[in-house]
Amino acid sequence: MKLWRISVKRAFLLISGGMALSMLAICAVFFTMTGEGWVLIGGGVLTVCALAWMFLLTAVFGRRLSIFTRELCRTMDQMISGSGEPVRVADSETLFDRISYRLSRLYGIMQENRRKIDGERQELQMLVSDISHQVKTPVSNLKMVTDTLLAKPVTEEERQEFLHGIRSQTDKLEFLFQALVKTSRLETGAIRLEKKSTLLIDTLAMACSGIVYAAEKKNISVTVDCLDSLRLSHDSKWTAEALFNLLDNAVKYTPEGGTIRISVEQWEMYVKLDVSDTGKGIPESRQAAVFRRFYREEEVHDKQGVGIGLYLAREIVTRQGGYMKVASEVGRGSTFSVFLPCRW
Repeated sequence: MKLWRISVKRAFLLISGGMALSMLAICAVFFTMTGEGWVLIGGGVLTVCALAWMFLLTAVFGRRLSIFTRELCRTMDQMISGSGEPVRVADSETLFDRISYRLSRLYGIMQENRRKIDGERQELQMLVSDISHQVKTPVSNLKMVTDTLLAKPVTEEERQEFLHGIRSQTDKLEFLFQALVKTSRLETGAIRLEKKSTLLIDTLAMACSGIVYAAEKKNISVTVDCLDSLRLSHDSKWTAEALFNLLDNAVKYTPEGGTIRISVEQWEMYVKLDVSDTGKGIPESRQAAVFRRFYREEEVHDKQGVGIGLYLAREIVTRQGGYMKVASEVGRGSTFSVFLPCRW
């Protein structure tokens, strides 16, 4: 039998018995050497006193250990169920207090992890709900068109019209899935932004190249005010993606003959990029919501898009240490400001 596997009470009994036998043996040796009877009497009294104190110590320690064990089990049950916080033991600088302190820290970590998991679960539920809402309309349209084509004969002109509708809805689904893939890869860290010192005008040129045709089609004037020599440490590809999303929105919501202006200012700590348009504008009460994923105003549901561009743009800018702001007035246009740090 290994010593550290026996119970505490049994260990105390063994120690007490060993101590009593040792004291009696010593008394017997002294009695043999001296031949005095008082030696035996004194030794017996000392042995009884020692056994009494050992019994009291065993009872107190056993009671204390029993209480601590009960409280420990209750605390651990609460930690498992999440129904309560561990109560710190009042004693300081004791083994019980040190264990209690570590249990409190462990409980705090468990609660924080539980909150993170709950938050991630809610975020996932919202994402699934948003995706299902966004996919529902194009899928319903596709089913309706295909059912019509299958149910009755149509003219060549109607067939072409239906095919164009199918193509439009599949393009919308493809855009949605691509945007979701980009967003999820950014949020999960699958894509790491690589900042390099690059001419900012080249990044702006990449962003503008994606909206040239749409701007010309609506006769929208696009001007860029940026120093050709201005260099900035940033991820050119993803920053161009963010700026393209801002420009794409500006083209969508700016009427024919309007203007879009891109201006760049170099500050001490940041480089400020403004994308201004002469579009419909955003009410002040809705300006904070435009950066939410899948947010779209009721009045613009006839415009192409799924409401993820501004969210993705802010994610890209934020992950480079920057931030975004919007200033807008209904009927007079909007200005989206991107602030990128000069140094990383």
